[in-house]
Amino acid sequence: MTALDSLRSLSPQQRNTVIAAYLGWTLDAFDFFILVFVLKHIAEEFHTDIPAVAAAIFLTLAMRPLGALIFGLAADRFGRRATLMVDVLLYSVFEFLTGFSTGLTMFLVLRALFGIAMGGEWGVGASLTMETISEESRGLVSGILQAGYPSGYLIASIVFFLLFPIIGWRGMFIVGALPALLVLYIRRNVQESPAFMQRQSKPQRSFLTVLRENIPLFIWAVLLMTAFNFFSHGTQDLYPTFLEAQRQYDSYTVGAIAIVYNIGAIVGGLSFGVLSQRIGRRRAIVIAALLAIPVAPLWVYGHGPVMLAIGAFLMQLFVQGAWGIVPVHLNELSPDEVRGTFPGFAYQLGNLLASGNATIQAGLAKQWNGDYAFALLIVACIVAVVVALFAGFGFEKKGVRFGSKDTAQADSAMQT
Repeated sequence: MTALDSLRSLSPQQRNTVIAAYLGWTLDAFDFFILVFVLKHIAEEFHTDIPAVAAAIFLTLAMRPLGALIFGLAADRFGRRATLMVDVLLYSVFEFLTGFSTGLTMFLVLRALFGIAMGGEWGVGASLTMETISEESRGLVSGILQAGYPSGYLIASIVFFLLFPIIGWRGMFIVGALPALLVLYIRRNVQESPAFMQRQSKPQRSFLTVLRENIPLFIWAVLLMTAFNFFSHGTQDLYPTFLEAQRQYDSYTVGAIAIVYNIGAIVGGLSFGVLSQRIGRRRAIVIAALLAIPVAPLWVYGHGPVMLAIGAFLMQLFVQGAWGIVPVHLNELSPDEVRGTFPGFAYQLGNLLASGNATIQAGLAKQWNGDYAFALLIVACIVAVVVALFAGFGFEKKGVRFGSKDTAQADSAMQT
């Protein structure tokens, strides 16, 4: 089945669910990335320095696992659809209120609360979608969902470019409340997960009970997602700094390159998501991760902005290509009873464990006399190998049926 066939095979209800989950993650990422464009301006208004304001980024990342746990448990108990609506509404409200911060303390508290809501969206939206669509469409839809992250980055870039001179940093956060309108779309067009509805007539066990029975799987999933988050943050967070500080490019050139590599990220997620449907989740992740290694030198040592843009496009094509498989992979691996909680909690714990990436790379660059290129290169190549090893020798349940006995009985043998 081709990618177009997969899309055509979706019913109107399934398409509505995919659209809602994609927009939920896109707009969540959009709200998150607004901050990275306005750090300097917030610091100036609050009469502090950029590192003090940048603490908001750490707080957002640190609170995401808590959000994944809270909203995941709610999704497993009360349903994915209702929980997703509450989550989207909350992250929109906290984003809106951020624009009215009266000082740094209020600003940091609101960003921490936003982090809780942000942490809940991915797991709930992904479980709702994966339990709604057909098995044959999972690979493509997984790529679509994960493409929401670079899509949100792109939208934030465009809004900053067009509106910031007019509305300022406070207006940027107020505009970030628009995702609340998505709640109306979900309420009108999205139905509850069929797999969740099937389980309502069965005895429900607690998350901790199910987790205790799947400790090896959960530990492996957290470690895999730690490597994955080092892979993405290690190739994204300090790349603009490298272009500005080491290559001395102006903001327009940096912005243009950022647009190019975000397009590569979207293409990669879709392409490898589809590929994973044919060759398997593990194999597709391994291929994407290892292909990032030979393009890494062009990514940081390319001559001129055009070659660097090509290298960045290819790097994010493979990095986000591997990431495009994550939503379907984690949802297929998740125990049926806790699918609202398991994937998102594992993902966000991995994100927390990898949150020191920027500090590590900046420290390496400082040690090497400001050589960001080598710091980026060494981390990216090492982590690419780690991702390939964890994925290649890990678990897989491609094609498992959700909401049936097959889920518990599917082959999940560890490859050694």
